[in-house]
Amino acid sequence: MFRAAWPLAVGKAIARHTSHVRLVREKLVVEVEDAIWQRQLHTLSTQILDRLRKYTGSPLVSQLEFRIGIPRRSVQRAESTEHLAAGLRSQAHGDDAETILDPVLKKVYRLSRKKASA
Repeated sequence: MFRAAWPLAVGKAIARHTSHVRLVREKLVVEVEDAIWQRQLHTLSTQILDRLRKYTGSPLVSQLEFRIGIPRRSVQRAESTEHLAAGLRSQAHGDDAETILDPVLKKVYRLSRKKASA
């Protein structure tokens, strides 16, 4: 009930920066992105509580707690087909180190391969 009412009580903009709304006894625990959001929402907690009571019609929640959440991984792009094709070409020519993007790791790989073949 409170999870559904949360975006109504705080608005879409604030709701995007919060997650994992859950009720623990009479305290609503909300995860926020960082300490700045935590501080800002803490100052608005009385207004948010009033709006939650208005939308839910329930006096169950008497406190709000804002916790800094675990950072979520952002959406990642798939590798380009160009990079994959280059990797396949280099494997065909025998140098699979070319598929390693990091120059330091590429050098370490080549040195370890050279050491292993000696």
